[in-house]
Amino acid sequence: MAAERTRRLTPLQLARLLKSAAAEKKAWDSVVLDVREQTSVADYFVICEGETDRQVRAIADGMVEAAKERDRRPLAVDGYEDAGWILLDFDSVLAHVFLPGERSYYDLESLWAPAARRRRRAASA
Repeated sequence: MAAERTRRLTPLQLARLLKSAAAEKKAWDSVVLDVREQTSVADYFVICEGETDRQVRAIADGMVEAAKERDRRPLAVDGYEDAGWILLDFDSVLAHVFLPGERSYYDLESLWAPAARRRRRAASA
């Protein structure tokens, strides 16, 4: 257990961990986008949504706690107070937790369409 806890997570493993943590908080439509070929900002985006601002915060909190258990902490957290769109910056992985209206308005999946075609769905993650 100690060896697993201290072993460095790959970006993909971290993205899957965050997606799993979101699922535990009943997040809707969680996806992992591979954006390595589109940007140098991150390797993966984790995108999901919650029904209310309270659930969006709970999903973000669950992601942070899951990462902390593996000795990873976000470099920055933005949008927590408003909770319409919370961004968790884990360097190589950016987690976006939205309210449904914000997710459809910003539509990151379409914006990153070439990456979206390679996204990893729940069945494969």
